[in-house]
Amino acid sequence: MDSIDLNKYWFESSDSDYETMKVLYHNKKNTWCLFIGHLVIEKLLKGLYAKNNPENPVAPKIHNLILLSQKANLEVPAEIREKIQTINTFNISARYDDYKKSFDAKCTDDYTKEQVKNIEEVQKWLKKQ
Repeated sequence: MDSIDLNKYWFESSDSDYETMKVLYHNKKNTWCLFIGHLVIEKLLKGLYAKNNPENPVAPKIHNLILLSQKANLEVPAEIREKIQTINTFNISARYDDYKKSFDAKCTDDYTKEQVKNIEEVQKWLKKQ
């Protein structure tokens, strides 16, 4: 696969996950909604990595959104970076049982609504890059 194919692959996969995130949100599966929201952003970053690194378009097998944004050579505005830092925590918090219980308590309907909005803002910004 060349960098264009990988960019398209990651963006289409992100869009599919976004639809899943919305279903989970509407069904009040807040913890998993935000976990999938992390994947939405991760896949966009991997697509941008492919686009911005045509000599080696295969994105690193990492989940850290901050590191991925750096490796994708993005100049991220402070407001977007803050949102990415928060979204970055959803991967670990939703995945491992020792973190999951406290994350479940944090994922109220109001908190989840706010974070879905943040995911959508970051998604929109990344798609413009």
